[in-house]
Amino acid sequence: MSPVQLAFKVLRADRRTRTATLLTAVGVAVATGLVLLLLSLPFATQARAERAVWQEQYGSRDGGTPTLSISSSTDYFDGRRIDRVDVAQLAGGVALPAGVPKFPAPGEVLVSPELFQAMNRLPASQLADRFPGKVVGTLGEDALRFPDQLVALVGHSPETMPVNANERNGFVPPSEARVDALLTLLAGVGVVVLLVPSLVLVASSARLIAARREQRLAALRLAGATPGQVVAITAAETGIAAVTGALLGWAISPLLWSLARLVRWDGGTWLAGDFRVPIGLTVFVLVAVPALVLLAAVLGLRRVVSNPVGAVVQHTPKPLRWWRLLSLPATALFFFFAIEQGDDVNLILLGLALMIASAMLVGPYVTAVIGGFFVSRWRKPSALLAGRRLRNDPRGAYRASAGVVLAVFTGSMALTLMPSFDAMAGGGGTYRDSVLSVDTSGERAGTIAAQANATLERYNLPARAVSMPEVTLKSVNGSTYTGVVVPCAEAVKLYRVQATCTGPGIYSTHDLELGGFRVAGDYDGEGVPFAAGTAVKPMTQTDEDGYAPLIIDPAVVPAGVVPSYARVAVDTTPADRELVRTALVGAAGGESVYSRELYLDGQRDQLDDLRRVTVIGVTVAAVLAGCSAAIATAGSVMDRRRTFGALMAAGTPTRVLSRALRMEAALPALVATIGSGLLGMIAGLGLFSIIQESQNASAVISPWLVAPVVLGFAVAVLAASVCTPALNRVRAEPLADE
Repeated sequence: MSPVQLAFKVLRADRRTRTATLLTAVGVAVATGLVLLLLSLPFATQARAERAVWQEQYGSRDGGTPTLSISSSTDYFDGRRIDRVDVAQLAGGVALPAGVPKFPAPGEVLVSPELFQAMNRLPASQLADRFPGKVVGTLGEDALRFPDQLVALVGHSPETMPVNANERNGFVPPSEARVDALLTLLAGVGVVVLLVPSLVLVASSARLIAARREQRLAALRLAGATPGQVVAITAAETGIAAVTGALLGWAISPLLWSLARLVRWDGGTWLAGDFRVPIGLTVFVLVAVPALVLLAAVLGLRRVVSNPVGAVVQHTPKPLRWWRLLSLPATALFFFFAIEQGDDVNLILLGLALMIASAMLVGPYVTAVIGGFFVSRWRKPSALLAGRRLRNDPRGAYRASAGVVLAVFTGSMALTLMPSFDAMAGGGGTYRDSVLSVDTSGERAGTIAAQANATLERYNLPARAVSMPEVTLKSVNGSTYTGVVVPCAEAVKLYRVQATCTGPGIYSTHDLELGGFRVAGDYDGEGVPFAAGTAVKPMTQTDEDGYAPLIIDPAVVPAGVVPSYARVAVDTTPADRELVRTALVGAAGGESVYSRELYLDGQRDQLDDLRRVTVIGVTVAAVLAGCSAAIATAGSVMDRRRTFGALMAAGTPTRVLSRALRMEAALPALVATIGSGLLGMIAGLGLFSIIQESQNASAVISPWLVAPVVLGFAVAVLAASVCTPALNRVRAEPLADE
């Protein structure tokens, strides 16, 4: 009889083996499905970028005769970002990106379906007037980053293009698209964080029949089976579950991808075809995951192969050594070394994986120490039984908590990073939150302000745009300052400053001696000295993180200064903000309109994305941990059926044994959750240090850090509640069966 035939015979004859095989297959399917999902994320971001790269103004490569002029800008409406692309054809033969039906002529506009619906639903003064011209078509899905992206492609003549337009040979091609580095990093972290509890679930399922399988294989060895035959039988039994689970995981991966489509990232959801994994990588995963399971099963046969007699009799495992404790500081030092290198993400991920592995290595030793303490100090029957178990088999006792370690580690790391990122968000800025502004050339500023004011007057709004030429003050010792030419009374309405406006002068937030300064229209221009007696007056910032230029009254600017650049700004109220934005965007003709929303948009979206991904990851890890803990607890009871049966036959109450089993689960879980919580906090602080120095930010330690510890401990204790039903099953079966 071949090993495979024998494996199927065992499956047909033993109900417990069938249950363990089914659970193992489910665990392998979960592991395979999660790995395929996480590996698909970089390819999904690549597909997104390839569709939307044409919207970018600059590419990494450009050559040949320019065929188009292009300018990209960002607008904002109703809490959502609008990507605007202004183009003008310079020569024929411009290749159109996929999903773009035609090149818009001057006065023509192509918009995304979502933007088209919004333009038709709302008054023109709120949205449609921002895109002067006639809407002649809609963009297809192949031209959008995500299905509900708001995009406008506006046609111009070359003369009416924004001043910052770039002339290039065709649109940026898809070959220049790049993957999302942040999501790629998170996918790598997810493989480490979620694959391990999945494999723990597989191992826990296998433990349901570990003792019975070991005794069966040992009997075969004593009956004359060779080590190779024993290994082949085990590989066949495990291989059935592992291969079935891997194929099942591959089969359900499209379902996982369809669910992942609904998770927003970088402003929107995904298209159906974004998630894919190359055939070669898929085959590698389908081979590697079962191979890992088979390898673990075969390595577990060392005692059966080398000492079959010892496998069928009771024995005391060798005590664990103190050197395990050294793995924690060693892996932490390696992790921080990887962070100091800074440019190797794989090295950082390896450091994270080693820190998690060190927790798994230290946990059993600490469990044994706690068990020894209970045996030497406590005298209650349940405490003594639990202590003996923790001391004599710390690896088996800790196994039920191994999956919880990852969930708590992930949660603590996330709750260290999230408050720190939140603290970095906001702050700073030049203008007040209510101000909209445009940076443009000195020549166009007056025209933009006049057109915007004409539109505002047509809308019957009191707000007015202010043109503010920008000049540079240069001293003989090389110091330079930027100033804007605007009356003080207007400046205090627009900028984050306070000043007592007492007439013409230069308002500054610091001491300034004008004697050595000259004023020019730009940084490279020849300066002109200020008139003698020009006053420098004090001004204070209302936001320490902000930036305030010099405020120069138009009356004190010397003749002959021609500003190259200028700003146009207008103050708004919550009631008229969208109307004012429409007026300014329409007048700017493709120049970017800046506002507080745009300043915070990237920060807010990224934080929301991180929170969303963290919640999903921690939830999945916690569910896997709870399942593996419950199965491991049940497996622990099954492993010791003979011991528990003898204790029950001797009159030990089931409630005492249940209490002992709950203590066995609770104490290692407490050690595991506290230790992994601290380790997760250290990992979070290490990852935050990568950006801490460049952003001049400080880490924030939140009281919510205890939440993963409490949650992980609760999950482990609840999972341990399966011990009572398992004990009742042992009591119901005849002891002679063992």
